[in-house]
Amino acid sequence: MAASHPPTVQDLMSALEPLTDPLTGTGWVADKAIRNVQVQGDVVSLELELGYPAQSRHEALRQILRQAALAVPGVARVDVQISTRVVAHAVQGGVQLLPQVRNIVAVASGKGGVGKSTTAANLALALVAEGARVGLLDADIYGPSQPMMMGISGRPETEDGKTMEPLINHGVQVMSIGFLVNPDDAMIWRGPMATQALEQLLRQTRWQDLDYLIVDMPPGTGDIALTLSQRVPLTGAVIVTTPQDIALLDARKGIKMFQKVGVPILGVVENMAVHVCTNCGHAEPIFGEGGGRKLAEQYQADYLGALPLDMQIRLQADGGRPSVVADPEGEVARLYKAVAQQVAVRVAAKAKDFSAKFPKITVSKDT
Repeated sequence: MAASHPPTVQDLMSALEPLTDPLTGTGWVADKAIRNVQVQGDVVSLELELGYPAQSRHEALRQILRQAALAVPGVARVDVQISTRVVAHAVQGGVQLLPQVRNIVAVASGKGGVGKSTTAANLALALVAEGARVGLLDADIYGPSQPMMMGISGRPETEDGKTMEPLINHGVQVMSIGFLVNPDDAMIWRGPMATQALEQLLRQTRWQDLDYLIVDMPPGTGDIALTLSQRVPLTGAVIVTTPQDIALLDARKGIKMFQKVGVPILGVVENMAVHVCTNCGHAEPIFGEGGGRKLAEQYQADYLGALPLDMQIRLQADGGRPSVVADPEGEVARLYKAVAQQVAVRVAAKAKDFSAKFPKITVSKDT
């Protein structure tokens, strides 16, 4: 049956109003995410602007919007464009933001050996796979592992003698003390020296228009980790733990450290949650079960997901091609991508940073 009148923009907006973002649960119309709605006869065009990268979901989101728009009488065709605009979000008070870096996310653990660096590398790669511009700062001065994991060697170049260019592989901009020292040299710097070196790596690297800078934090909650969490403008932190009680004990310390300095916890990742035998396929939680979820519940943080204890994860990271790039369609990559998407969504939900909007006040003497 023909429509009694041509469809209007208001008809379209009314039809789209009930739609909610599957990841955030909030309405697209209420969030003003639907833009540039145009009606020309029986053809409708509109744009959906997301605050987080989600390239793998674009077609599914288009279908949701198309179906709702086609239900409006008189609409025969719907063209949907999807764009992403990641903005800067609020950080700890009094900490200077970095130019060219919109959001900094710390990946931390209370102790070493729980897979923090592997998680950081795959998180960065998963965000790139979703269409974001991403950097990775290796903040572990005493045991830098990102050069090997990201398959990068060489020294950073400088154009002005004051700043360094990040090294790039797999689409990620990377900086590490490992690029500046001999791999066989032991770093015997005391805490203040190590902290100063890290601040230089952070602030003297010419990051290039990053949506996210992932910081692979040093293990523990000592001077370096504490100073970094106070001085680095962090949008939030991801805590990596295993289900083991001793790891959970230390992860709690990491959470409390960030809470004390006003850094939001974006969620908890439970690594090595279950081991699957490569010979028979038997699954066994050799480090315990459900510890990461309980930790998240205890501190009212989001449980971002669980990763298996899988030999391929280790082999791929050691080979300089972490799971997300080595086997992008595999189950492990899917898990890392799901974690990354949740992190991006939680960052997008944080209060926006408006410091750049404020005018600078200068005081001068009248002559």
